[in-house]
Amino acid sequence: MTHAGQSPDPHLVPHWESAALVTIDMQVDFLSGSPYGLAGTTEIVPNLRRVTDAFRAAQRPIVHIVRLYQPDGTDADLARRTLLADGARIVAPGSPGSQLAPGLLPTGAPQLDHVRLLGGKPQELNPTEYVIFKPRWGAFYRTPLAALLDDLAVDTIVFAGCNLPNCPRASIIEASERDYRIVLATDAVSQASLHGFREVAGIGVQLLTSDEITAALPAVH
Repeated sequence: MTHAGQSPDPHLVPHWESAALVTIDMQVDFLSGSPYGLAGTTEIVPNLRRVTDAFRAAQRPIVHIVRLYQPDGTDADLARRTLLADGARIVAPGSPGSQLAPGLLPTGAPQLDHVRLLGGKPQELNPTEYVIFKPRWGAFYRTPLAALLDDLAVDTIVFAGCNLPNCPRASIIEASERDYRIVLATDAVSQASLHGFREVAGIGVQLLTSDEITAALPAVH
């Protein structure tokens, strides 16, 4: 299940029976048509929905990582603080723009609980699906993600979501430092490029399409 040129190294091969899907910043304010959105993000939603549906069908964990920017820029990345302090409202806690993109929440799930998330606690959407707030680029920095994945006995992470050069890439680096086996859903990540794919492949990330990922997930009997 690897593309040409990728290593079959047994240390890198995904363990699908102990895999989790981690989506990054797939929120309304980051969709393509939003004032501060990222080009190509709306366009990956159908592929990401296919992957999330497959993980749900396989009863494997899903963790949605989100940003929540306080209107005054408090505890935001330095690169965002001036923009926020000048009045930009992006994924403000409790706002419609902070919610997950349409179609990504599981059926019957509540909207995001910004009080719980800002308090550093995972929000459980159902027994295998969660939301976690991250205050910076990487999904592991000052978050309970590693502890949650340990509790779920996860050793393989499939990453997808918004803006590969920033938050997905930072999260991939952090996951690599923690010795997770890593897969990137190449057609379910925005702002991607061949150069970016080559860079993450160079640290052992397996590059797979959404169809390849869904085909690889184990069937639940």
